[in-house]
Amino acid sequence: MKGEIILMNKPNILVVEDEELMRSILRKLLENEGYHVLTADSAENALEIFSTTDIELTLTDIRMAGMDGLELLDQLKNIENEALVIIMTAYSSIDSAIAALRKGAYDYITKPFVNEDLLQTVRNALRTKELFKENRALRRELENKYSFSEIIGNSASLQAVFRLIEKVSATNASILIQGESGTGKELVARAIHQHSPRFNKPFVAINCGALPESLLESELFGHTKGSFTGAIADKKGLFRAADGGTLFLDEIGEIPLSLQVKLLRALQEHEITPIGSTVPVKFDARIVAATNRNLEEEVGKGNFREDLFYRLNVIEVFLPPLRERREDIPLLAKHFVGKAAKEQKQIEKPISKEAMGALINYNWQGNIRELQNALERAFILSNSEIDLESLPPKLKINSTQGFEIRDPDGLNPTLEEVERRYVLEILKTVNQDKTLAANILGIDLSTLYRKLKRYDEI
Repeated sequence: MKGEIILMNKPNILVVEDEELMRSILRKLLENEGYHVLTADSAENALEIFSTTDIELTLTDIRMAGMDGLELLDQLKNIENEALVIIMTAYSSIDSAIAALRKGAYDYITKPFVNEDLLQTVRNALRTKELFKENRALRRELENKYSFSEIIGNSASLQAVFRLIEKVSATNASILIQGESGTGKELVARAIHQHSPRFNKPFVAINCGALPESLLESELFGHTKGSFTGAIADKKGLFRAADGGTLFLDEIGEIPLSLQVKLLRALQEHEITPIGSTVPVKFDARIVAATNRNLEEEVGKGNFREDLFYRLNVIEVFLPPLRERREDIPLLAKHFVGKAAKEQKQIEKPISKEAMGALINYNWQGNIRELQNALERAFILSNSEIDLESLPPKLKINSTQGFEIRDPDGLNPTLEEVERRYVLEILKTVNQDKTLAANILGIDLSTLYRKLKRYDEI
């Protein structure tokens, strides 16, 4: 077998048959259809070929000397769980063929077979193989897009978030994600779904603040045909659309009080009643909600039901704003520059020390979303390096902004005192990361240590 040239543009089919004549017939039939065919006269020989060659499909006789087709099926499945195997059997051994199906065989054909029937079974099996590959690719894409690795940061506050969501992903508990706009609430919700047992079921998202009350109710709970003007057909609603998966209710704090009662009942009873119907319908969806409001304050003001708040807030995840985890900004900046380079089909650009200092010192009211937009702009406008001039104008500020230069008595401090305050402010900003602080200051780490020793800070 080692001397054979395998054409990669043709599917490789392995035929396992101990009768030479039948082996030859099958080989010729499949080769005439454009397939590359490998043959084995025993299960043992087949295992050797399968272990060293990319086999798309295996056809095996069920009755052979030595290891039979059922044993071979078990062995192939141990090597590759998604291995596709078609069993060939005589009428007298149909029970064995059924047993093979229970063990995971794709299908079986009976001898003597009709050529076209066999070829159609092969076509169907190979199409299934392609679907396996497409599903794996989609799975990898989803994992890459919505994995925790996309939630960038080494700060202590973000690591605490990681530990929490890793624990709760496997549960069915309702989760409330709180954080300012742009902190990545939907990304966290998707990551929770993707790492839950519900990952292969729908993830359905809705912004509760983006629709008027009448439309929001219909979107969530569905409606029956004719229940209101424009209801020309039944609509099942998002609760049922997310059945088996996760329903993400973004900006839950914007939902009207009149709908909060209906939402509470849905969460308590796991059933909804479509508009125009009197018959409740069960659903099975995990609820993840998010808000940029302080819902406890909204409860106190009478804008949000207390019972609904506690029903949603079984597990609370708080995403800190970017200004409270400035030490993550260099990592995020590098990530977004790399992403921009890929989208623009260009090589990555370094970020100057001055530009990085401006990024770290800015307050980022729009959080990660604002940072990403700023770096995309800078990447497009910059030349070989992202410098201060390529950043948005509001970021082009003196890096000393943010701390007071004058003394409380109104007098100006000495130059040495200004330097001390500046160095300590930078250290505070980056959570005492001396390596990063030295990089922003444009000095060696050893120089920074000497300055700190002079300031009696170490």
